[in-house]
Formats: sequence, structure tokens, C-alpha cells
Amino acid sequence: MRTPMIAGNWKLHKTLQEATSLASDLRSAVADNRAVEIVVAPVYTALSKVAEAVAGSNIKLAAQNCYPEAQGAFTGEVSPALLKDVGCQYVIIGHSERRQLFSETDEFINSKARALAEAGLGTIFCIGETLEERETDRMFDVLRRQVRCGLKNITAGQMGRVVVAYEPVWAIGTGKTASDEQAQEAHAFIRALLTELYDEQVAGATRILYGGSVKPGNIDGLMTQPDVDGALVGGASLNAEDFARIANFQNVG
Repeated sequence: MRTPMIAGNWKLHKTLQEATSLASDLRSAVADNRAVEIVVAPVYTALSKVAEAVAGSNIKLAAQNCYPEAQGAFTGEVSPALLKDVGCQYVIIGHSERRQLFSETDEFINSKARALAEAGLGTIFCIGETLEERETDRMFDVLRRQVRCGLKNITAGQMGRVVVAYEPVWAIGTGKTASDEQAQEAHAFIRALLTELYDEQVAGATRILYGGSVKPGNIDGLMTQPDVDGALVGGASLNAEDFARIANFQNVG
């Protein structure tokens, strides 16, 4: 059985005080939830304070990005080792905003995946197609390329720390959400790709999250799908009540 994961990507939001307050409120709201792995990803400057706020709770800490080198003359960057030192257990890589706004390539994202594997950190590896790619029947080609390139030289053993997040670009921050069936179709395709790259055991154990305008109103339907193992949540993760409702999906109804 794959343990569901609900991860909140706070993106460029929340001051230290706001981040600490949100983490504390969320800690109380999900205190009884032991069936789901709950993760929050604040901005770099709030990582240490949020780590303190969730210490000893059922909430894990993630960073939103990293640089693949351990140290050196890389002004403005943060290494996996530093993120591990501050208390992170996961790091998000490959998010469409990094790919589009900062021109990150599949090869560069793969270098991050390998650096995180070497550092022993969990990886939330994002993939997804644009609306144009979906409408021109290139979705599966895009997903195949992103998975194969992004996970190149990641061993079967290292895959135990990798979580894949399928985020159709056209659904991120737009209010549009892939239907339950669309999400399942993509997730099943990704799991089949993992079977090709590794084997059925690795593919069956790897969690695949859905991301893209996930809200309290659509999480229950998404989680009924056999290959949807959780969600990477954006805007709704900035509100403790909304995020707790999403994380507590299995207790509702």
C-alpha cells in the first residue's frame, strides 16, 4: 500500500511571522491525521522557523528548490546539504514555474535529482504538459521525455525516496482542474513508464501526486482514482482550514 501524501507548496508567500502562524494552525488542524504524509514547503527564509513550528508533529518540511552542487561559488543558490541541515526531508524539483520562468532543462533537473539522491533527501519530482501540448496530442511524448530525462541514473533503490507529481501546466493557478479521469489517465501512463524504466515493484511503490488547482471541493474525487496517491497543493495550502480539509480527505463523508 502506498501512503498518501498531501504536500503544500507555499511558493513566494508568507513572512516569517505569517509562515510560523500558518504552520502552527495547520499542526493543530491535522494533529490526528496519521494515515497521510503531510508536507509543507515554505520559502527559504522561513524554513528554520517552520521547522521549529512543526518539530515533533506529523508534518514534514520541504524546500521548493535546490542547486545541485554541494558548495562553491554559486551566488544565491542553496545546496541539498544546507536544506538537510535546516531540517528539510523533501525538496521539490522540476516545477513548471522553474521550467518556464527560469528556463530549467530536463538535464538540469536531473542533476538536482541525482544530487538529492546522493544527499539522502526525498524528492518531489514535478512533470506536466502545457495546454498546447495536450491539444496537439503531445502530452504523452512530453511526459515520457520528462520522466526518462529527469530520472536518468536514478537507481531503483534511490527511487524509494522519489515522489512524482503530475501537474498539467494548464491547471496550475488557473482554477481549472483535470477531471478525475484525466488525472487517472496521466498517472496510469506515468506508472507504466516507471515499469519500463525499472520494474513493476518500483512502479507500484512510487507515489504519484496530482497538482493543479487542488481544492477542498475536488480532492475527494481525485483520491478515488487508483493511481492518484495524493496532491501537491498550491494556493489552497496557504489557508490552514482548506489545506487541513484536503489532508483529511479520508476522514470526510
